[in-house]
Amino acid sequence: MKQPVFAVTSGEPAGIGPDICLDLAFARLPCRCAVLGDKNLLRARAEALGKSVVLRDFDPESGGAPEESVLEVLHIPAAVPVGPGKLDPANAAYVLQLLDTALAGISDGIFDGIVTAPLHKGIINDARASTGFFSGHTEYLAEKSGTGQVVMMLAGKGLRVALVTTHLPLKDVAAAITQPLIESVARILHHDLKHKFGIKNPKILVAGLNPHAGEGGHLGHEEIETVIPALENLRREGINLAGPYPADTLFQPFMLEGADAVLAMYHDQGLPVLKYHSFGQGVNITLGLPFIRTSVDHGTALDLAATGRADSGSLITAVETAVEMARGSL
Repeated sequence: MKQPVFAVTSGEPAGIGPDICLDLAFARLPCRCAVLGDKNLLRARAEALGKSVVLRDFDPESGGAPEESVLEVLHIPAAVPVGPGKLDPANAAYVLQLLDTALAGISDGIFDGIVTAPLHKGIINDARASTGFFSGHTEYLAEKSGTGQVVMMLAGKGLRVALVTTHLPLKDVAAAITQPLIESVARILHHDLKHKFGIKNPKILVAGLNPHAGEGGHLGHEEIETVIPALENLRREGINLAGPYPADTLFQPFMLEGADAVLAMYHDQGLPVLKYHSFGQGVNITLGLPFIRTSVDHGTALDLAATGRADSGSLITAVETAVEMARGSL
């Protein structure tokens, strides 16, 4: 079987992205990884960390994965010199160029997916004050690929949690959760579990919105008026859903046994459990895109850049998950 090839964007150059990308040279992964970034920056960071990494220019025509300690790099020069931990808006366009180059490689058939190291949304927005708000990796990739709706799912240590709503203030969540939204998110989740993870008949557990899943209307009516009708429609389509369940008991091992994913109603309902379960080895997966995209479950950690204290576990797991998805889609 041909080894998949992934574009790994090194993210914010002042953060730990370049540091953790270097560790891919030692990870013995069943794929090829082309790290997109400034080759000189990667070399300087390797020297600062005392890592003996050979940086080789990425050649899409080459054969299998390189030998240990060799990192394939698609060189994209930073706009200005980078100091570890020191953000510079002048490099914001460089960070977006990494994503644009990865997308171009997907379009050209060079890459089988994209794995992203963390970027810093604040510094990109500082630089883009006149060109519009940058809300993050996921939204940028969706817009550039012409994808109308994507779904955020985090996974780690056998647990997968997808979200109906993502980065909303808590006061806005209930109004945002509609029957059409639940149905469309669940369809994307079901489709990608089947076609990107190779699960024949995915079982999805669904959390209620309110405490005790509304307790029959005594603690809110969203379950009765919105969630349950959505699930009934989806079941008629043949989607294997169970719930809605109270979120405070849903994540018990006896409940999760045999389930392939949990669909949570909002960000801090599902992700605290997932991150407690697998932080540092979790993966952020964007469902609904016409290509594979995984990412780390952490931020840029500017204070750890070039210190040797950055943990590359999440990035390595993100690549391994991308490989699993590539095989599941065959």
